[in-house]
Amino acid sequence: METKGAGRSPWWPLAVWCAGRAALLLFVFRVYVFPGPDVTSDVSVIYRGWYEVLRQGTFPLDDVTWQYPPAAALAILSPAALPFLSYAHAFFVLACLCDAVVLALLLYAGRRSGRSARGAWVWVAGVPLLGPTVYARYDLMVTAVAVAALLAGARHPRALGALAALGALVKVWPALLLVGAAGRRAWVSAAVTGAGVALLFTVSMPGAFAFLTFQRDRGTEVESLGALVFHVARHFGWRGEVLLNYGSIEFLGPWVNVVSTAALALTGAAFGWLLLWRLRARRLEGPALLADAALTAVLLFTVTSRVISPQYLVWLVGLAAVCLTHRATRMGPPALMIVAASFLTVLEFPLGFSHVVLSDGYGVTLLVLRNGLLVAATLTAARRLWRATVPPGPAAPFPPRPARTTRARVSS
Repeated sequence: METKGAGRSPWWPLAVWCAGRAALLLFVFRVYVFPGPDVTSDVSVIYRGWYEVLRQGTFPLDDVTWQYPPAAALAILSPAALPFLSYAHAFFVLACLCDAVVLALLLYAGRRSGRSARGAWVWVAGVPLLGPTVYARYDLMVTAVAVAALLAGARHPRALGALAALGALVKVWPALLLVGAAGRRAWVSAAVTGAGVALLFTVSMPGAFAFLTFQRDRGTEVESLGALVFHVARHFGWRGEVLLNYGSIEFLGPWVNVVSTAALALTGAAFGWLLLWRLRARRLEGPALLADAALTAVLLFTVTSRVISPQYLVWLVGLAAVCLTHRATRMGPPALMIVAASFLTVLEFPLGFSHVVLSDGYGVTLLVLRNGLLVAATLTAARRLWRATVPPGPAAPFPPRPARTTRARVSS
């Protein structure tokens, strides 16, 4: 991927980026129609509806599809910065600008000593593989914040903490960027920033944290890992349904609550593993460790979630790109799996979504392959992170006491 000419010059990735993003803009602006369901309707209908409510100074309290932390309002209101465009068109332009900012950050980081242009290439290639959905959701905006946080984190831990907290108040998952942070400065900065921004929204807009109730009531979305149970069960007489519920297409019926509870338990186990890793890790220094730990944590969060929406892959592509800006990263294989999973994701949504909803052979095969790659990436990343930071062998709970043993032998 990185040759002497293409790897060091920023013009090659920039040229490929321009070509790929031009295609994405042509699709979201409906100059050309991308096959499958219209992915832009979320912006033109749902986001636009939230925008009108948020402009009145309150959150969408009566809309169960609003399932986001309070700072997500900033992303939804952002098209107001371009009043000469329609809401949807302004949103797409801003998404493209955030995409460009991420590329610029990765190119700049890749030119430092000990760094690599591979990260920029992962971003250039991985994002368009997700299709126009990536510009029709606000996940690209929060990914830009996360990428900036990780790239700043090695030298400026307070910036890492502040940006991670801001990102977490936009879409929760950037809080996981702190899992590999050594020292207190990043954590203190995150706590202060998060508390300040949360307080500001709480006192200024009613219903800032109503999203917590709506998230609690979600079921098992049809693209998630747990959903494979019901995709297969439908071929053996399972009588559940596939319906629009809480803003996504979910399985409803017998045993769904059991699988959803199991997914929550797996998420708890994943956080338990991360806690154990932090307690056992002895080598928390190194230029790539912060990004490697963040990618591993977000992979764990994603594969155990009750929902794996297509736009979640842009988080993983962004974090994988940051990892590969470091020559010392151990996340090369997981990054390749994520890029491959991105291509399978666009085949699954929007191109093959009707097959997924019907649980036919093609749809189930796509999900097995895509989710299987994500599981493989997660296990590989966790194994590599553990082996790089945790000393081999069991930790001794107490220090050995050879002196007492020697005296005992002498007396006997």
